[in-house]
Amino acid sequence: MSQEMQSFEPAPSGTPMSVFQTWIMAVTKPNPETFTRIANDPGASPGKAYLWVFIAALLSSLMTTIVQSASIRRILEQSGMGGNNGIGVGLTTMICSVPIGAVLMVIFFAIGVALVQMVARMFGGTGTYNQLLYASSAIYVPFAVLTALISLFGLIPFVGFCFGIIAFLAAIYALVLYVMAVKGVNAFGWGAAIGAAILPGLVIFLLVFCCVLVALFALGPTIGNIFSTINQSLGSGYY
Repeated sequence: MSQEMQSFEPAPSGTPMSVFQTWIMAVTKPNPETFTRIANDPGASPGKAYLWVFIAALLSSLMTTIVQSASIRRILEQSGMGGNNGIGVGLTTMICSVPIGAVLMVIFFAIGVALVQMVARMFGGTGTYNQLLYASSAIYVPFAVLTALISLFGLIPFVGFCFGIIAFLAAIYALVLYVMAVKGVNAFGWGAAIGAAILPGLVIFLLVFCCVLVALFALGPTIGNIFSTINQSLGSGYY
């Protein structure tokens, strides 16, 4: 047992860490120095980070598709259409959506890291995109796998709610680790790290929210006319 535990200890400085050493260190040693060590690991590379994110996203997309397929099958069975149709729909969706979803996740992940690092540089950060990318991928992979597994347990009646709470707590912990990664990579204060980690996402959320509001205001008269027509049709049906 002691030999197995030793195999997961961080490699000495200057020695590349293995994949599992990197992931375990990122999750179990929550401090900025951990991510400074990971970002400057001799074995770190953007290609490895992209591969990790792709594999984790592939697994996550697969698990999500399985859950959606099970839900579709349950709905079809309740409607009397039979479960075989649900299986066929699930398999078709799986084949088409899983690889595409994984590729899109890699793209969004890379863009997100680039935006965070851009803000970090504005706040005086000294790190690089490649360093933050590698450190961020070491956080993303374990939590993506955990979330994928939790989604499967969510299919169990009355138990899914408990696993939903676990998933929420895991997301909070992952966000805390990400702030530590931004701080460790860029070597600045906690305020700058929190701002760099959260500000890009907050700005994107506000932009999307504003676009939705504008669209609703623009389509308001049209939507009102549709509901008015539906109400008139329903009203005329009583006479």
